Amino acid sequence: MNIRKATPNDAHAICEIYNYYVENTVATFETAPISENEGEQRINNAISSGHLFYVGKVDGKIIGFYCTRVWNPRSAYETTAEESIFLHKDETGKNYGTQLFEHLLKNIKKTNIHTLIGSICLSNESSIRLHEKFGFKQVSHMKEVGRKFDQWLDIGHWQLIVSN
Repeated sequence: MNIRKATPNDAHAICEIYNYYVENTVATFETAPISENEGEQRINNAISSGHLFYVGKVDGKIIGFYCTRVWNPRSAYETTAEESIFLHKDETGKNYGTQLFEHLLKNIKKTNIHTLIGSICLSNESSIRLHEKFGFKQVSHMKEVGRKFDQWLDIGHWQLIVSN
C-alpha cells in the first residue's frame, strides 16, 4: 500500500469510504452522510491545524485513510489528539488497517502530540483489537452515551502515550 498526505481532491473517495460507516455501522456516531465539501473542509482543517490526514492507495485507488484531530478544545489538552482509521468496506481483513496504524504512529512522533485517544463503540471488536495490538489501553467505559439505529450505545476510550 502507498500512503501519502491527503489533499482536498481526495474528498470524494474519503467520503465514499466514511459515509458507508455513517449509514451502516456504529463505528462513527455521526448519523448523516458528509458532503464532499465537508470532507474537503475536514482535510483542510486537519492540515492547517498541524494534524495528520493521510490516505492509503492500492493499485491507484484510495482504500483507506487516517486522521487526527483535537480531542478537547481547552488549551491544556493541546498535546492530546483523537485518531480515526477507516478502510473501504471491501478492503478490511487484508492488513491495511495495520499498515495505516503503523504509519500514523511513525508520523505522530514528528508532532507535538503526547497522547493519542481512540474513542470506540464497545461493539466494535475489530477496532478494539487493532488499538490493543499497538499498545493502547482502555481507560474508560461510558454507558449509553450515543444513540444510533434506535439503540443506546456504550463507548470506551483507549489511550496511548506516544512521547515521554
